[in-house]
Amino acid sequence: MNERAIARGLLAAAAALSLVGGTGCGGFFYALDASSAATKLETAKKMGAEQLAPYEYHYANEHLTKAMEEAAAADYGDAIDLANLADKYADKAIQLSKSAHEGAGR
Repeated sequence: MNERAIARGLLAAAAALSLVGGTGCGGFFYALDASSAATKLETAKKMGAEQLAPYEYHYANEHLTKAMEEAAAADYGDAIDLANLADKYADKAIQLSKSAHEGAGR
């Protein structure tokens, strides 16, 4: 594939995504964000973040729970915001847990 074909493909994909986003498919975007946050929370838990980064872990967990409640009420805008915040704090919990493990010589 040449660069022009790749650029056309990317442009078509971006147009399709903006079209889908404009038709009110908030549930789709919420599902992507919540799935990412849930996966990261599971990783954080496996790394011991409940003990090594308790604030970040529980903050992420509670925001993901609230995101699920908002999505159940079809309030996808708030659900997406909460899921994104959960994702951000799950990342922090993972990083803090990694640092703690490295500091312990593991």
